[in-house]
Amino acid sequence: MIKVNNLSFTYEHGSAPALKDVTLHVKKGDFLGIIGESGAGKTTLTSAINGLIPHHYHGDYFGSVEVDGVDTFDAQLTDLSLVIGTVSQDIDSQMVAAVVEDELLFGLENFGVPHDQIEGRMLKALEAVGIPDLRNRRIATLSGGQKQKVAIAAILALRPDVILLDEPTGELDPVSSRQIFDVLRELNQHGVTVVVVEQKVMLLCEYAARIAVMDKGRIVLEGTVADVLRRYKDMERIGINCPRVATLCDRMTERGVGDGRVVATVADACSYVKEVLS
Repeated sequence: MIKVNNLSFTYEHGSAPALKDVTLHVKKGDFLGIIGESGAGKTTLTSAINGLIPHHYHGDYFGSVEVDGVDTFDAQLTDLSLVIGTVSQDIDSQMVAAVVEDELLFGLENFGVPHDQIEGRMLKALEAVGIPDLRNRRIATLSGGQKQKVAIAAILALRPDVILLDEPTGELDPVSSRQIFDVLRELNQHGVTVVVVEQKVMLLCEYAARIAVMDKGRIVLEGTVADVLRRYKDMERIGINCPRVATLCDRMTERGVGDGRVVATVADACSYVKEVLS
């Protein structure tokens, strides 16, 4: 679904490359998490995937990005938006309407969705994220988590194949953060490809199928959650706080009480400890 091949990019007037020889392939129906320290290149990578680079942000561009077989360099942003929907880090700047219903209508009408389909699409999108009761609410009265769900619903109404999110829980409390990821999991189980940049590593490891770790414009680790967590010492060296369950699994193996497996959640860790000690 997404092919990033040997991509390097330096912003116009930038002094150093923001991306350096990045290669990343995302299969249809995948759930990929992207992590890294501030300045690692995560947001730049998302901007390259959705076509904002090079069509909105200009600079020195080498390599290629394809989304569903289409080279983003040659495609129109409007065409890409029908395949890949983006929820930005600054959710308030993404809102264009004052009322939830109008927020969804804006995209549907601007992309020329037939009038007889609009009501059905809007209702289905609101129900998918669990907020049909917010349809007539003013966006200014919503919580951060509710705004995130509105933004996701507005994207879903357009029925993209991919949803790309840049730190969707950055300003949310733990309960709201989990609610957003529950929505993403449900969408992913229905075939939507999900790519999410996230700082809450423990949360991301619980939901994602694969993780890509970025550092200084490069992808330095990539694989299943378990494969990446096995390299937690490498992640800590570049400043990423890894889930403590990874440390626990490693120390259990070192002391001969584990079988070498790595788990991603506290619940799985509890089950693992009970199993090896029984």
